Amino acid sequence: MARQNYLFTSESVSEGHPDKVCDRISDAVLDAFLAEEPEARVAAETLATTNRVVIGGEVGLSDQDKLQDYMGRIEDIARDCIRDIGYEQEKFHWQTVEVTNLLHEQSAHIAQGVNASNEKEEGAGDQGIMFGYACNETPELMPAPIHYAHAILRRLAEVRKDGTEPTLGPDAKSQLTVRYEDGKPVGISTIVLSTQHLDEAMTSADVRAVVEPYIIETLPDGWLTADTEWWVNPTGKFVIGGPDGDAGLTGRKIIVDTYGGAAPHGGGAFSGKDPTKVDRSAAYAARYLAKNVVASGLAQRCTIQLSYAIGVAKPLSIYCDTHGTGEAPDAAIETAVGGLMDLTPRGIREHLGMNRPIYARTAAYGHFGRAPDEDGGFSWERTDLVEALKKAV
Repeated sequence: MARQNYLFTSESVSEGHPDKVCDRISDAVLDAFLAEEPEARVAAETLATTNRVVIGGEVGLSDQDKLQDYMGRIEDIARDCIRDIGYEQEKFHWQTVEVTNLLHEQSAHIAQGVNASNEKEEGAGDQGIMFGYACNETPELMPAPIHYAHAILRRLAEVRKDGTEPTLGPDAKSQLTVRYEDGKPVGISTIVLSTQHLDEAMTSADVRAVVEPYIIETLPDGWLTADTEWWVNPTGKFVIGGPDGDAGLTGRKIIVDTYGGAAPHGGGAFSGKDPTKVDRSAAYAARYLAKNVVASGLAQRCTIQLSYAIGVAKPLSIYCDTHGTGEAPDAAIETAVGGLMDLTPRGIREHLGMNRPIYARTAAYGHFGRAPDEDGGFSWERTDLVEALKKAV
């Protein structure tokens, strides 16, 4: 039987974290190509360090001769991302950072495995396993620790950008240890918050005085008590932030991007990858299915696993685990979700409307647990399969 009383910890990082700067640039590059050609194939990777951004990877277009026409825009895309995040440091400034673009055309050998033809369906862009998860701990059906760790940093970014708190810098990390009783989150044991500050004279106590009201307003009533431990900028000053303080790479925050360690992860990163890459699209589909299972009342917790082989369209396996909370057998739910959604790469993209420029917004504060946007962003957060699932099971 699963433990009912325990502590569980998850962390989040802000949009100004070095790795998140890279995720944002990679996804903005992806969006730019999808805006021009919805079927574009993109695998963009970014490295950021002091005064330098390097972008590499592959791009596949229906007319590869057009690739060079788009290349001149890549540098401006990177600078726009850095400016929006808020970096104007001496050694990492959106105007003066050196941007190197090393993008090139997609490998013909990869393309032949993925592309549809008269002989076969469009195949998966790679082999691998992907997990989706949902639980009833929050209205968004996300685990509470990662959900509120994200919420704190989103709120601090809002007041930094609107000028309410001009002393805060773009780089920040949060970490919450949540206390569970009878299997439900009931309070915060420990808060860790490290945030860049632009006033070198500020102490840890000064920073706490700035951020504490926003943390309190973000967390559920009663979750903070006299016993909650606070660690705000525990190392002291945090003035040099972002890629100037620590190099960043695309795809290094996969647990932050998903469920904060509360669920399995297949190992594949998301940012910079177009939706033919099942690392991304099938992970989104698995979340969509798991969320609909929980939203339908069929389970309090649900994990969905999908697996694929490169060049093969249909998933090799579908696995469901409701962790002993299911109102129906897990095998019946597996059969139902497999029948309600075409889980081939093209089927996922069409069902969730993924061939559009909706990815830069996912690069910080989690790919899951966000409200669906009117333009199709976060479509995998819809709960439009609920009635069909109930009938099928």
